[in-house]
Amino acid sequence: MKDIDLKSNVEKALEEIRPFLRTDGGDISLIDIEDNKLVKVQLMGTCVDCSVNQMTLKSGVETTIKKHAPQIEKVVNIEA
Repeated sequence: MKDIDLKSNVEKALEEIRPFLRTDGGDISLIDIEDNKLVKVQLMGTCVDCSVNQMTLKSGVETTIKKHAPQIEKVVNIEA
């Protein structure tokens, strides 16, 4: 898969999860994709200090990204 296609698929996944994050006053931004396996994102708004943000990252964000881009192995949050 081309890098541009991969990025597009990851962005589609983030668009799918974004409404749920925004409902609680949060958001998410794509920072980088390394080696077509690792996605770096930044949680924003209320997601930054949320006590369940790691669960959201794994259960919500990572699962959704892997659905759109199965070659992704891991998603990590980069703190500002």
